[in-house]
Amino acid sequence: MDAVKSTFSIKDLECFGGVKAHTIRMWERRYNLLEPKRTPTNIRYYDLGDLQKLLNVTFLLQHDYKISKIAEHSTTAISDLVQKTVKKDRLGSNYHVISSFKIAMMNFDHHLFTKTYDSLAEKMDFRKIFFQVFIPLLEEIGLLWQSNAINPAHEHFISNLIKQKMQAKIEQFTASQALNSSKTFVLFLPENEIHDLGLIFLHYEVASKGYKCIYLGQSIQTESLQYLVSTLNNVNFVSYLTINSSGKSILEFAEQFNQDVNDDRVPLYLLGRLIQEEKQEDMPPNVKLIKTIEAFQTLLN
Repeated sequence: MDAVKSTFSIKDLECFGGVKAHTIRMWERRYNLLEPKRTPTNIRYYDLGDLQKLLNVTFLLQHDYKISKIAEHSTTAISDLVQKTVKKDRLGSNYHVISSFKIAMMNFDHHLFTKTYDSLAEKMDFRKIFFQVFIPLLEEIGLLWQSNAINPAHEHFISNLIKQKMQAKIEQFTASQALNSSKTFVLFLPENEIHDLGLIFLHYEVASKGYKCIYLGQSIQTESLQYLVSTLNNVNFVSYLTINSSGKSILEFAEQFNQDVNDDRVPLYLLGRLIQEEKQEDMPPNVKLIKTIEAFQTLLN
């Protein structure tokens, strides 16, 4: 079981807060902004409260507060000032939303996440939010997780909130769009593949065009898909490959799919990080490598 990370190095704070280590040290000396602890061997470290305070400080800096003025406030007062700024400004145009989402993640703050998202939604459509904000945010969070700067609980918290927003959009499309029955799209991830955020976004794209979509989700045995091939007309399969969970090559996966569904003519569209270096000419004729979301959107038009 993963232990909750409760201590951080100055490098962790630099990575997470986007503030250089020498700047953090200067703030400590000049303003006593943070008070690092020391191990018995005199190695400095910070606790979760220090990290949260730094995120709050960077939030206020991005809202045109001066560091000298921020430092005059207690830790509690700085947190209160952040909340007042959120309410007053409604996360206005000068607000750096990725930092806000990071604060929401560290504090497990659903309210701040929602306020940030709602403000974005007033100015941007969902596709822009996804590509310009959520994708960079998740990439940064992934690096922080890999470097052990955050706990997996933080990553799951923010990822699931993003998924909820995507699912809400999908439900809106499903309820309002006239059904286009010319094609049926079946979305699935291979066995042991659990990274479903990309697949959910493809569901959003399919739903936005009004096509019938059967979303199967994570870790699907391809043998079970043969039933859908035998019972549906004009069925198209879509998968988003992030990790090699089976040890098979993309070609081997494609050939196994055709064997398992007992049909080498049914379309299979593959997207995701794993297919980027693959060549289309190496694939079976029914298997198409879609290397960008734009290409997938063109396919749906």
